[in-house]
Amino acid sequence: MVQVDYTTSEGGFMASIQKRGNYWRVQIRRTGYPALSGTFDTKAEANFWAAQQEKTLSEQTPERVVQRLRDQDYALAHALDRYALDILPGKKPTTQRRDMGIIKRLKADYGEMALARIDGQMLSGMIRQWQTRLSANSIRLYLAVLSHLYNIARKEWGMVDLINPVELVRKPRLPQGRDRRLIGDEEERLLTAASAMNPELADIVIVAIETAMRQSEILGLEWRHVHWLDHTCYLPDTKNGTARIVPLSVRAEAALQRQQQRATGKDGKVWRYTNDGMRASYFKALKKAGIEGLTFHDLRHEATSRFCEKAIPMMTVQAITGHKSTQMMKRYTHISGKTLVDAVRGS
Repeated sequence: MVQVDYTTSEGGFMASIQKRGNYWRVQIRRTGYPALSGTFDTKAEANFWAAQQEKTLSEQTPERVVQRLRDQDYALAHALDRYALDILPGKKPTTQRRDMGIIKRLKADYGEMALARIDGQMLSGMIRQWQTRLSANSIRLYLAVLSHLYNIARKEWGMVDLINPVELVRKPRLPQGRDRRLIGDEEERLLTAASAMNPELADIVIVAIETAMRQSEILGLEWRHVHWLDHTCYLPDTKNGTARIVPLSVRAEAALQRQQQRATGKDGKVWRYTNDGMRASYFKALKKAGIEGLTFHDLRHEATSRFCEKAIPMMTVQAITGHKSTQMMKRYTHISGKTLVDAVRGS
């Protein structure tokens, strides 16, 4: 275990390495600079550290060295608090809530650690701990917050010597995209169960299957964004930050018309469900219908697959669904390819 402390000192430039018991003690002094000292397990580690520090002293002003030493004591908790105050307000509300949850967890588990002391080896250990309770995607979100924090600290908070440990570790690989689709009479059973619970829930499911809209996009939809004459919905605030226009099928438009008849007003949100309330009701409907392993997001996959089966050009499908890259659409190419072959061969 390496322990480094420092004191101020005057005098000529000098570096000394001494063995004390089972450890090696390094002291470095240079006129006008703070004195540096460290304790190491081996002489090789002591020599390496001494050479690094002497090089740093020769390249930096005394003021810069003092600032660097102060930065080394800046706690992760303080950095996360500052990040929450300065950076989070500029993010989307949904992202703010998600990242705030990550920040609270990081503060609780690692807040006392110094920002500069978290290196690649330490972060790899943190990742291994996370893997016992978090998904690969959740871990990547944790790493994204940490990486952004370190970059902000370097670029905007003056901690120019800070090394971003996220750049030194391997991120966990994401599993392949889910291929769960509606099977047999599952759609009919789901809609029957949802309708019995609340007709509004059934129409939300229909809109999801017909449009490939995300849950947050459906529940965030406002009446002013439903363009009846054009048979479209306008989504100004999407997950990837790009607004898009979603065409409405006859079935999707009918579901919206039914909801409009239920609505007490013609302004504001289309649906009365909150995200949590809708999620809970959806899973109750699944249980009632005897359906297992079908997430609400799987309905987006179902809708996208159906678009491809209709031989709609892939770029058009991507424009409708809002998938961020063509790479994300590759999982659907086998569907559209089969459909095109069937069309050509008349099967």
